[in-house]
Amino acid sequence: QVQLVESGGGLVQAGGSLRLSCAASGRTFNVYAMGWFRQAPGKEREFVAAINWRSGTTYYADSVKGRFTISRDKAKNTEYLQMNSLKPEETAVYYCAASLSGWTITTAQAYDYWGQGTQVTVSS
Repeated sequence: QVQLVESGGGLVQAGGSLRLSCAASGRTFNVYAMGWFRQAPGKEREFVAAINWRSGTTYYADSVKGRFTISRDKAKNTEYLQMNSLKPEETAVYYCAASLSGWTITTAQAYDYWGQGTQVTVSS
């Protein structure tokens, strides 16, 4: 089992920045990749970014490239999502996830464990 706890969400004005954190605990040595997804009211959960836990290779949704940065601190078993130039349409609950298989890590189906989510609200 892997437990994930997100933090760092909140209210920010359009154009502002937030940094999300996700602390992993438990059997983290089995984790192949970690990712961030978001879900707005009435919409499906969508991929935001992912990172290969071992190599550090990163993947981004086209909509966030150049504005969001995913990173990890292996010593702390923590991943981060730095979000800059936020837009009101990016208001959503942001979820951290961990994948044991590493297959197709840009899709939710690849992930075995999920955090409880943290609310990000971007005001216009």
